[in-house]
Amino acid sequence: MKTLYSGILLTLIIGSIGAADTDSFQFIDHLLQVQEPGKPYILEDAVIFTAPSSYRRVGIAFAHEGFSKVYWFRKLMAPNENSGPWIKGKPPADLYRDSGILFYIYTVPEELTGDLEYRLVIDGLWVRDPLNPHYRTDPNSGIVRSVVALPPIKRPDSPNRGPPGTLTFTFYAETGETVTVAGSFNRWDPFMYELRELSPGRYTLSLPLPPGTYQYAFFYRGERRLDPNNPRRIYTREGKAANEASVE
Repeated sequence: MKTLYSGILLTLIIGSIGAADTDSFQFIDHLLQVQEPGKPYILEDAVIFTAPSSYRRVGIAFAHEGFSKVYWFRKLMAPNENSGPWIKGKPPADLYRDSGILFYIYTVPEELTGDLEYRLVIDGLWVRDPLNPHYRTDPNSGIVRSVVALPPIKRPDSPNRGPPGTLTFTFYAETGETVTVAGSFNRWDPFMYELRELSPGRYTLSLPLPPGTYQYAFFYRGERRLDPNNPRRIYTREGKAANEASVE
């Protein structure tokens, strides 16, 4: 039942999260375990920010971007345990409820190290994050900025790294599994290309391809999976999320 609810919730909010953010089941399942809003925390290569859903609207802007763009939080919808069994065609509103949490997932750029400084926009007012005890005052402007200390982030293989004229795909899973990759390079055939388990839990495949930009996704245990190591994400003409990679 948890997998079913996660699928429903992901369908409900994936469009709101946006392709630049992490929209995997892993992050949604993790968020569903959050009991209440709290200080920001790091999960893999992303920082998760939360706020009470009692606010009308919450946004976040970052110092390394010159506070030039505001990213808006979204409401986290939790399973309604009293909704009864899921029935095809049943309105989604009967299956979920307001968890009391607004959230935003920010994927940390590879070039950013040290501290992540930011400010919130809460109901139209610029403020420091009231749930984050760490902040500093900019000596030039006098503006108070909230701070998240970034540890060194180990980033797995990128699909862009490989021999010239190839794309190298890497997927991490349990040992002894079957993992395939499909994309615009093979008309999305999910059975044509199978990754090899070169080390325990690490599946890899290098494909020689002509120069160009390609869309792809993994297929694992009967499910279509995005590449969590590749932040380049788009939506295909069919409306499905996919990763994007280029061959020079």
